[in-house]
Amino acid sequence: MQRSTTPVEQTDPQVGLAVSTVIFTLRADDGFGATDPEPGIWLPLVRRIREPYDGLWALPGGPLGAAESLADAASSTLETTTSLRPRYLEQLYAFGDLDRSPAERVVSIVYWALVGSDEAKRTRLGQNVRWFPADSLPPLAFDHRDIVEYALWRLRNKLEYSHIAHAFLGETFTLSELREVHEAVLQKQLDPANFRRQVESSGLVLQTDELRTGGRHRPARLYRWTQPVTRPEAPSPGRSTNRRPTTSTPTTRQQSEEPA
Repeated sequence: MQRSTTPVEQTDPQVGLAVSTVIFTLRADDGFGATDPEPGIWLPLVRRIREPYDGLWALPGGPLGAAESLADAASSTLETTTSLRPRYLEQLYAFGDLDRSPAERVVSIVYWALVGSDEAKRTRLGQNVRWFPADSLPPLAFDHRDIVEYALWRLRNKLEYSHIAHAFLGETFTLSELREVHEAVLQKQLDPANFRRQVESSGLVLQTDELRTGGRHRPARLYRWTQPVTRPEAPSPGRSTNRRPTTSTPTTRQQSEEPA
């Protein structure tokens, strides 16, 4: 008997590709009046209004467009949902566990962004977009809690050897302000004298001739970084970062249409 050599057609399930972003800032309030005694690391979340995970909070994100780079997708999603355009935007990791989305197979390319507290106050907030402290998050959709924890781990490690804290501060800052960032990220108190010695010997900062005045304490010396913080992956030159107009508030559906 002659066997058929015709290959059997197999249909593989479609794999979706999404881009999400973890945004960190240093602040002591959620934008709605709730405050903490000490500044901490906060991040904005978007509430889902459809299944799966209807009603749960999730990271800002969206599907990758066919003619869009990864960095363009991350930037446009951020600006659409939160109105933020961070100075620091870096690709974090790819998350693609088989069971991370109950509806379909979705692989998420995740970016992380850092913004200063003044910029964070300009976030477009609403019923479905708000800030949460990173150490006290509500239940999150998909594997987004694991993503946040990985981003925090990455932030704490980079803080030890880079000038990444610049993204939370202005062009100039006091050592007390810099120490406050380190304490918030590392979640521990640091000895001021030891911190000063370590920072001044690191080669990452330069002392300026300026002083910070007007506070309750004596004027404090201002410092600046030896190198500016730049976007490791900026949007493509000449491309708009807006996939949707941002002159009006996004609809509830637009705010919550992020895949896994």
